[in-house]
Amino acid sequence: MTAIRQVRLSGFGGQGVVLAGLLLGQAGVLDGKYISGSTSYGAQARGSGCKSEIVFSDGPVDFPHLTTADILIAMSQGAYNTYCTDVREPSGLIFYDQGLVTPKEDLRVKQLGISATDVSVKRLNNKQVSNIVFLGALMEVTRIVSPAAMRKAISIHVSERFKSLNLKALRVGMELGRKVHG
Repeated sequence: MTAIRQVRLSGFGGQGVVLAGLLLGQAGVLDGKYISGSTSYGAQARGSGCKSEIVFSDGPVDFPHLTTADILIAMSQGAYNTYCTDVREPSGLIFYDQGLVTPKEDLRVKQLGISATDVSVKRLNNKQVSNIVFLGALMEVTRIVSPAAMRKAISIHVSERFKSLNLKALRVGMELGRKVHG
C-alpha cells in the first residue's frame, strides 16, 4: 500500500501560510514524492482564515485533497480551534505557535509548542518569517522533506532579496525542532 502523509498549515492571511505550503510541496517534489496541494483563504485575505494542504505520497495520489491531517501547523488560535480536532488519532501531530496559541489539554495527539513568532521577532528581527521557522521545526521533527530540498525550494520561490533571511529562519526552526523533539 502507498504511504500517504497529509499536512495542513493554517493561520490567517499575511502569515505566509500559502508560501509555506508551496515550499513544502516543492521540497516534496524535489525529494521524489508525489504531491498534491491546495490552498484557501477568507474573502478579506489579510487577517482572515487561511490554510494550505499538502498530500505526500510514495506513489500516484488517488484523491488530491486532504481527508484527515496527520500533521497540523497552527499559526493562530482561530486556526488551531478550527482544525485541532481534525488530526488523526493517536498518531497525529500538532505544531502550534507557543506565543499565540493556547492548546487544548484533552486531545489524543502529540502537540508541540514552537515559539516561531517570538523567535522570528527576537532573533531574526522579522515577524514575517515565522512560517519558515515552522517549516524548519517540521522538517527536523518529522523528516517529511530533506533540508537540501527545502533550501532548493526556497531558492526557487523566494526573491533574492529575502533568500538569506529565509534560509536563516529555516536553520532557526530546525534548532527549535531539535529542542522540542529532543
